[in-house]
Amino acid sequence: MRSLTVAATQMRCDWDIPGNLDRAEALVRAAAARGAGLILLQELFETPYFCQDQRHEFLELAAPFEGNRLIARFAALARELGVVLPVSFFERAGPAAFNSIAIIDADGEVLGLYRKSHIPDGPGYTEKFYFSPGDTGFRVWDTAVGRIGVGICWDQWFPECARTMALLGAEVLLYPTAIGSEPHDPALDSAGHWQRVMQGHAGANLMPLIASNRIGTEPGRTGTAITFYGSSFIAGPTGEKVDEAGRDEEGVLTATFDLDAIAHQRRSWGLFRDRRPDLYGPLLSLDGRAPTRPLR
Repeated sequence: MRSLTVAATQMRCDWDIPGNLDRAEALVRAAAARGAGLILLQELFETPYFCQDQRHEFLELAAPFEGNRLIARFAALARELGVVLPVSFFERAGPAAFNSIAIIDADGEVLGLYRKSHIPDGPGYTEKFYFSPGDTGFRVWDTAVGRIGVGICWDQWFPECARTMALLGAEVLLYPTAIGSEPHDPALDSAGHWQRVMQGHAGANLMPLIASNRIGTEPGRTGTAITFYGSSFIAGPTGEKVDEAGRDEEGVLTATFDLDAIAHQRRSWGLFRDRRPDLYGPLLSLDGRAPTRPLR
């Protein structure tokens, strides 16, 4: 039996960057005190969600992966507490910039990074202005607590991301997120849809899933605002919600899973045995045409 307690966190963010980092650290410490060995912080928690506006000065927020002070601080925290800690950050890499996450093992070693593959572009979520599409490919990480797969926010809407990480051997799926109201349509509330899609990933791949979102209303620079709806949650291997946060409360969620029992369940159910990759050619195209099928 390999018992793992996982944690999701959620908090509000503002332009007091040291305050944001202190709140994030306090949540990590609270989760570790509850026995969590794998703790997820939300997407881009160092600052407000600056992608609400297209402002050139926000490009200066990006920092290189090497020698990154944010990562170093949380690597020291992970080592102190003995926890695995993915850390989202705005990465500068030469002339490019990425929405990235560093994977920190329980001894504080930084195992590497993943760069967000799917980049959204819509009112209030203009990420294509800031980020290049990730070039790392989907990745999984052998950590002290098991093999984990991490996508970032918009990645969670794509089942191909979750399935690829599962095929690479992930035992837990994680999605740090920043999502809330839509400035162009105040009546639109995607919270339930957001949860159900990820619950489907958990159930379809028979593995636990952790989703961490932010809370609070963040004003933009041109009269808009986004109210992030929290609702962070942990799903079990059949897609059931094991624990869920409210829409506006800061805090920590935890759940404990037997990874060996879930691995047995995953093998026994036969989903991976019965896959037909020979029929999935249309997935390799944008328009549903298999690559070998001639255009007419």
